[in-house]
Amino acid sequence: MKISESELKKLEKKACQLRWDVVKMIGEAGSGHPGGSLSAVEIVTALYFHIMRHKPDCPEWEDRDRFVLSKGHAAPVLYAALAESGYFPRDTLWSLRKLGSILQGHPDMKRTPGVEVSTGSLGQGFSVACGMALAGKMDKKNYRVFALLGDGEIQAGIVWEAAMFASHYHLDNLCAFIDFNHLQIDGPVEEVMNIEPVVEKWRAFGWWVKKINGHSILEIIEAVEEAKEVKNRPQMILAETLKGKGVACMEGVVDFHGKPPSYEQMIDALKNFEEMMGNIDD
Repeated sequence: MKISESELKKLEKKACQLRWDVVKMIGEAGSGHPGGSLSAVEIVTALYFHIMRHKPDCPEWEDRDRFVLSKGHAAPVLYAALAESGYFPRDTLWSLRKLGSILQGHPDMKRTPGVEVSTGSLGQGFSVACGMALAGKMDKKNYRVFALLGDGEIQAGIVWEAAMFASHYHLDNLCAFIDFNHLQIDGPVEEVMNIEPVVEKWRAFGWWVKKINGHSILEIIEAVEEAKEVKNRPQMILAETLKGKGVACMEGVVDFHGKPPSYEQMIDALKNFEEMMGNIDD
């Protein structure tokens, strides 16, 4: 799945649009989780607009690739990608977290088109993704299952039970990402509960592992292509990212794990993204 320079620029512009949408919807809602939504933008962009097979006009297409946002608090980036893909009208984004909206604080598979699993309890989405991959094997389907976890999320024991399960059943149709932005709601991941050595741990559990720059769409696409060639083992892509990527006042700031921008911060960020999108066209 080679990608041309023009296609790559289109994806970079798409990522910028998703960031614009994330900041706008959280700012309008007055609540939400911007930090971890912004750090995952390139991963979600590459998956939804280049890598995955999916049909917005037929969300339950049997042969679609599945995406599970295990770190469910980053729902805004998923909603932005779903709207941009055409699962629901883009104007729906501005109803985030409002009473009666299909876009709640965490993904709801019963209300939101394109959401595969209701997530929020950390580790459970990843476990369901493993089950989906096993079901695909049993049904002799050729779809792939992608999951996105947070680095703080893998402190949960349920993650390692699922990791052992996936390796035991040789789920080579499962490719997971860790959004490794080094911050969780209580502070630096290394201080709250150190997860290192991450690469060695996943390898010890029988996974193929690759570490990349999680803000390089090209590296993400190349890593997934490499992962597709792996046989009899699930794959883990460890994506080094920056919390709050793209918004100067949020980058690397733990407070913005779950704090919305002020009106002024929102306006400044939106203007910056608009300029960035214009520059990509040049």
